[in-house]
Amino acid sequence: MAPSPDGVLAPYVASVSAYDVALGPAGVHRGLPGTTLTFVLPVGEPLDVGWAGDPASRARRWSTVSGLHAHPAEIHHDGHQAGVQLELTTAGARALFGLPAAALAGELLELEDVAPWLRTLPERLHEAPAHAWVAVVEHTLAAALVDVPAARAEVGRALARLTRGAGVQEVADEVGYSRRHLAGLVRAECGLAPKQVQRLGRFEASRSLMGRLPLAEVAYRCGYADQAHLTREWSALAGCPPTTWLREEFPFLQDLDARAAGG
Repeated sequence: MAPSPDGVLAPYVASVSAYDVALGPAGVHRGLPGTTLTFVLPVGEPLDVGWAGDPASRARRWSTVSGLHAHPAEIHHDGHQAGVQLELTTAGARALFGLPAAALAGELLELEDVAPWLRTLPERLHEAPAHAWVAVVEHTLAAALVDVPAARAEVGRALARLTRGAGVQEVADEVGYSRRHLAGLVRAECGLAPKQVQRLGRFEASRSLMGRLPLAEVAYRCGYADQAHLTREWSALAGCPPTTWLREEFPFLQDLDARAAGG
């Protein structure tokens, strides 16, 4: 697991990691959906990425900001990738880009589209030695935080509970809203309905256990009806069943984790 930053960025950046990995033969790996926004700054070569099944969305970008989504991305590589990847909270969209996460939902954008005041960050990263990449990114983002109103506290609480798997009616009761009113507030903040947020939270939890427990146990722990339900959800959200993802992606993810842990 990539480390979370300390200090002023902690509420806005769930994790940040530098990577420089050899991936073997050229190919494609899957970018899976989750409960955070993904912000990637490649080094050496631009990131070649697009939504699965949408060739028009594919482009080579020196920065990529993707909002919440319920479908996979396809990341094309030539056998090597390097850069810095951050997972942003919904509050991070407001603080770093000056807009709610809903404005980025389902999008693949560059920094110039989202936060032109950060457009020099990719160049600064290229000029820095690899051991300083994370520090350069964190320092630049901390200095550029936008002073905009935060989301309503109860919306933040609702999003946190939904991502941890709480039921929509249960969350609505906790924050004192009708289910319909909660749905409108959540969608306005992150771009997804509460049920979709809950679904992504469950999927994200199952992903963290893949390769570590039998699939039936993963299904049970994450609140799926059974292993077949887990497989259906993975096919819908990841574009493949979990067994395929483990075969294709798990060695790559282990390599990333090992390098992040080793600094």
